[in-house]
Amino acid sequence: MATHRAVHTGLPEAAKRAPEPEAQKHENLDPRAELSEFLRTRRDRLRPADVGLPDYSRRRRVPGLRREEVAQLAGVSAAYYTRFEQGNARNVSREVVDAISRVLGLSDAEHAHLLRLAQPRRHPEVPLRQQVRPEVRELLAAMEGIPAYVWGRRSDVLAWNQTACAVFGDWTARAPQDRNWARITFLDPASRKLFTDWDTKARDVVGQLRLWAGLHPDDTRLASLIGELSMKNGDFRKLWAAHDVKNKTHGTMRLTHPLVGRLTLRYETLALPGDQDQYLSTYHAEPGSPSEESLRLLASWGADAVQDRAADTSH
Repeated sequence: MATHRAVHTGLPEAAKRAPEPEAQKHENLDPRAELSEFLRTRRDRLRPADVGLPDYSRRRRVPGLRREEVAQLAGVSAAYYTRFEQGNARNVSREVVDAISRVLGLSDAEHAHLLRLAQPRRHPEVPLRQQVRPEVRELLAAMEGIPAYVWGRRSDVLAWNQTACAVFGDWTARAPQDRNWARITFLDPASRKLFTDWDTKARDVVGQLRLWAGLHPDDTRLASLIGELSMKNGDFRKLWAAHDVKNKTHGTMRLTHPLVGRLTLRYETLALPGDQDQYLSTYHAEPGSPSEESLRLLASWGADAVQDRAADTSH
């Protein structure tokens, strides 16, 4: 039984959270810079032909659409769009944001993100710690056999059941500040083995952080997390600079688990309306599939691991 506990370990010593440099501790994200870079990266991914304009490629000095082309298609002046992209436009209307979103082909998540950046609102200070209601913890325990966990701000993992630990690793073995999907994904080498499509997982995690940054630009803890990951991981720096925005809702995840091998799981993410910025993620396998049997084995192993820990603490 003791070998079970070695399936996933915490962060290696070299990747343990280092003390934060003074420059990062109280630094907020600049909404104007966020808006400017977001729009620039959205323009860069388009070509004139994508929006029905002639493409004189040899004459173009910049990738993607020019500001003047976006302005023309959105029905605003080039000067106004330039001010808007630089974060200097005031009282930007919903109609203008909608028009620019349409021209740039933004997704629903990207459109919502642009609205938040273009029409920023002051938010109250974010509480340092999120609490999961006892009733939600009871729900997680009642769902044993189904991997489920609650996550919140900055991708922090807040609560979980044992089946989730059996699948993703024992969060109780990690320091509280390391129970965070961003740190796990980019700082724990084991994550690259566990997530078969690691690149997809990494993009999803960064996309979620971008959503949070748009909602709470004054979150100093988020700024610190981004600074830490940027210093320690080149893949994170590249993905963060892309300014892609994603909202995790549902989909399929492929894993390569050290005990049972390949797993294909379907996930659903549900917002907890009574608990601000908390979400419940559940995973299940296709009925009758090999993954369903593997998941059943992991659930049984998780229950055994709990009994082992209880026996250890009783001696």
